[in-house]
Amino acid sequence: MRYVRIKGPRWGVVVDGEVLVLDGSPITGQPKETGDRIPIDHVTFLPPVIPGVFYAVGFNYRGHIEHHNARIPDRPEPGYRANNALTGHLSPIVKPADVTGRFEAEGELVAVVGRTMKRVSRHEAQASVFGWTIGNDVSAREWQHADRTFWRSKNSDTFKPMGPWIETSVDPLEQTTTVRVDGEIRAEFATGDMVFDPFDYLVETSKYLTLHPGDVLWMGADSTVGIEPGSTVDIEISGIGTLSNPVRTERHPR
Repeated sequence: MRYVRIKGPRWGVVVDGEVLVLDGSPITGQPKETGDRIPIDHVTFLPPVIPGVFYAVGFNYRGHIEHHNARIPDRPEPGYRANNALTGHLSPIVKPADVTGRFEAEGELVAVVGRTMKRVSRHEAQASVFGWTIGNDVSAREWQHADRTFWRSKNSDTFKPMGPWIETSVDPLEQTTTVRVDGEIRAEFATGDMVFDPFDYLVETSKYLTLHPGDVLWMGADSTVGIEPGSTVDIEISGIGTLSNPVRTERHPR
């Protein structure tokens, strides 16, 4: 199943080019179809979930680690991102006017939690994932190196596109991630070629933190791709879909 959130906000199921509108959330309940059907090219996409907690993984692919001459991690350690940075499929990524230097995108697999998790086994972690979506981890690198935290370099408004929907019937670790800018392939890698997979992270995280339905875990990327205003960046994960976002310049900086 492909579950989508659209402007309203409303939940729906994507079937044959249409959105079958639902009453309620499939993550926290058992919604019923309303009977409304909307052509998918007529909807405004929202982030497929607004998480209670937004977990994110760094340096989880060896190619990315080697490129930065970093140490391969010896255990799963998630970080955090801010919900204000989330935006949906087809919505613009807005580059702040005072960003200089490298402005980059990274295509990431995203796990959506479907059950409360505390001290779970690997099997329980696998059973507790509701589904999978796609994230674009946008970063302003000069800010990342200049600031004491990632507060603006990774968390500025629109810096975390997510979508277009949640796919519940896929083995994400058997897929391929492809990043395109204006239709040109800029990066491609095996989605499952991680140092630690999503279930490793969920097991380790749940030892200390309780995860709740709707929380998300972004799984890192193998490579980075430069983006600029005027371009469109597409993140495709086979078996899930394609997250597409145009890049724009901030119109009215303060």
